[in-house]
Amino acid sequence: MSHAVSRLRAQRLARAVRPFVARGSRAERCAGCRVIPSHCLCAWRPTVAAKSAMCLVMHDVEPMKPSNTGWLIADVIEQTSAFPWSRTEVEPGLLALIADPQWQPYIVFPGEFVAPQRVVSEVRLEPGKRPLFILLDATWSEARKMFRKSPYLEHLPVLSLQPEQLSRYKLRRSKRDDHFCTAEVAALCLELADDQAASEVLDAYLDVFSTHYLSAKFQQAIDPDDDVHTRLKPYL
Repeated sequence: MSHAVSRLRAQRLARAVRPFVARGSRAERCAGCRVIPSHCLCAWRPTVAAKSAMCLVMHDVEPMKPSNTGWLIADVIEQTSAFPWSRTEVEPGLLALIADPQWQPYIVFPGEFVAPQRVVSEVRLEPGKRPLFILLDATWSEARKMFRKSPYLEHLPVLSLQPEQLSRYKLRRSKRDDHFCTAEVAALCLELADDQAASEVLDAYLDVFSTHYLSAKFQQAIDPDDDVHTRLKPYL
């Protein structure tokens, strides 16, 4: 099934001057989930309703990385948009989305790097509006640059997350345990917006994805009846 991130990936591949090869692997991968066919994740894609929307502003190669978790967000949250980031240009569709009166946009970023008057820690909606969470999908160093060099986002409130748990994501480990992968950030945003079911489903789906991805990497069999998969089964 096509969604915003898969379409952005196709666009990025179409303009690539040479084939993209994921670091450390030349294995065949499923086009639907980016995991090798023996550990395909497609049958585990869940269904859940959400009132929130997600907007992924993606650094250049993020859509092509098999370990990218923005793809999981688009799998789960139907109203997910994805736009490429550029220092010199901005996608008209992104500007239109931010200006759409049905949405109340928040850019999600650590408050310690932002002027205090812009920082909020709660999702408070005006009547008739729904939350739109703008996530900078990149490495931490890239995301900081994107935040500084995106003037069209400067008028938006910054939602600063203060999660109590440490990151569980193991595929591309940050040097800091308090740096979360994009899907973890999205799940925390959904929880703040009282989209509890969507938050729990995305969190469970991330665990299943990580299990399949790492099991494929280490040539381990998948147990569809383990705790990770059992948690997701009610939403299939």
